[in-house]
Amino acid sequence: MTVKPTPLREQTRSVVRSLLARTAIELFAAKGYDNTTLDEVAAAAGISRRTLFNYFRNKEDLALSSLAEQGDLIAARLAERPADEDPWAALRAAFQVLEEIDMTAEGRLEFITLLFGNDSLRAGHAEKQARWQDLLAPLIEPRLPDTERGTLQARAIAATAIVCLQVANEEWVRLRGQADMLDLYDTAVQAIRRPT
Repeated sequence: MTVKPTPLREQTRSVVRSLLARTAIELFAAKGYDNTTLDEVAAAAGISRRTLFNYFRNKEDLALSSLAEQGDLIAARLAERPADEDPWAALRAAFQVLEEIDMTAEGRLEFITLLFGNDSLRAGHAEKQARWQDLLAPLIEPRLPDTERGTLQARAIAATAIVCLQVANEEWVRLRGQADMLDLYDTAVQAIRRPT
């Protein structure tokens, strides 16, 4: 018998995934990503390793799961923006959702430090952000003048905005969280959009 997913079941699964990921991030921050086992994550969460694998494919998936969710949140926020809004302004407003995620500044600093401090996670982060580009570009394209290269332009804008967000995050970590991350993003965007 196959159980049909219901909105409540999906919402519950999402909450459980989020709690498991948060537990894992706390352990990764305390012990290091490479020094933390999935058995330890499962034990800290009060579940079996087998149950953990019902929610995540592997350790990297567990560490990076919030990035996929963040991409979905950004895309949803971008879709809500006025259709005639400049693509860069719409993206900036959509990225604001990252500041609304329920995570302390210390927790965010630990998470981003963890991401950028591990080669495997950094590569997985880049892969997740490529998915963000796939989510955002179709929402940017209708905001552009109608040309035969609109798809290319939309993908270029999405990719550039994501890279600006990444370098803003890296600078935010370097400053130990002592700056506004979206102000740093604005500075990065201004650097690439400045007329020469």
